[in-house]
Amino acid sequence: YLSGKLAPELLGAIAVAAYSYMALVPLIQPPIMKALTSETERKIRMVQLRTVSKREKILFPVVLLMLVALLLPDAAPLLGMFCFGNLMRESGVVERLSDTVQNGLINIVTIFLGLSVGAKLVADKFLQPQTLGILLLGVIAFGIGTAAGVLMAKLLNLCSKNKINPLIGSAGVSAVPMAARVSNKVGLESDPQNFLLMHAMGPNVAGVIGSAIAAGVMLKYVLAM
Repeated sequence: YLSGKLAPELLGAIAVAAYSYMALVPLIQPPIMKALTSETERKIRMVQLRTVSKREKILFPVVLLMLVALLLPDAAPLLGMFCFGNLMRESGVVERLSDTVQNGLINIVTIFLGLSVGAKLVADKFLQPQTLGILLLGVIAFGIGTAAGVLMAKLLNLCSKNKINPLIGSAGVSAVPMAARVSNKVGLESDPQNFLLMHAMGPNVAGVIGSAIAAGVMLKYVLAM
C-alpha cells in the first residue's frame, strides 16, 4: 500500500522482498533470538492468558478504527480492512460472509495480488542494482525488528512481576503467524513443555497494527514534504 502511493515503480521489487523474507523468517530469526537470550531465559514459562470476553472482542476493532480514523486518517484504509474482517468474525452474526472472506475471497485476492505484482516485474526494471539494495534493506529491517523485540521483552522483565519469555518479542514483526510459530518452536527446543504460541500471537498482531500505523505516519509526512 505504502510503496504503491510513494514509489509505484518499486512496487514489484518491494513486494517480492517482503514476501521472500516473510517466508524466510524461520531462517532469519532463530540465530538472532538465540544470540540475544540465555538458555534460562528461553525456558521462562509465562502465566496463563486471561479469558477475553465477547464484548471486548467486538469493541476492540471498533475502538481501534475510530482512534486511527481520528488521529491518523492516512492509516485508516489499511487498518479498516483488518478491523472489518476481525469484526465480522467476532460478531458471529454474519457467518456466511465471514466464511466466504476467510476462504474463497482470500484465495481470489491472493491470485490477483500475485498476478498484479508479477505484471510489474519487468526485467529491465527488476534486474537492477537498486533491487539488491531493497533486498538488503529488507533483511536488515527483519533483523533489527527481531532484535529490538527480544531486547524490549528483556527490558520489561526488569520491572515486571510476571516474567516475559524474551522469545515472544521477536514475533513483533508483521509476519503472521509465521513469526509466532518461530517463537514457539525455539522455545520448545529449550523446554519441550513450554508452549509460547498463543503468547506470541499478541505481539505478532500488534506488529501488524504497528506497521500499518507506521505506514500511515510515513504517508502523511512524506506526502506533505
